[in-house]
Amino acid sequence: MVGHALHELSPADDSLLLIENVGNLVCPAAFDLGEACKVVILSVTEGEDKPLKYPNMFHAASLMLLNKIDLLPYVSFSSDLAISYARQVNPALQVIQLSATTGEGLSSGWPG
Repeated sequence: MVGHALHELSPADDSLLLIENVGNLVCPAAFDLGEACKVVILSVTEGEDKPLKYPNMFHAASLMLLNKIDLLPYVSFSSDLAISYARQVNPALQVIQLSATTGEGLSSGWPG
């Protein structure tokens, strides 16, 4: 499906195609879609245990976006623990903490 979509869209050589999985964190790790890299998004509302619960996705990813950090004062979530768990699974994993609401982290300059 991605191959067909890529052919139909005919993006310019210097463009970026994002493939989003809105299901779970199991399937995207299991299939190679020809992507240059995998990015996993972990929201602070989901719990810091997700890297241990879904290790394949965090192992396959090059980058973890720790999202919704503006909600940290209102939820029981440890960013340090979540990052530690993610790096137990993938020591090379890069992490960007961000908030679309406040803009924090959006100018990180990744890949870096």
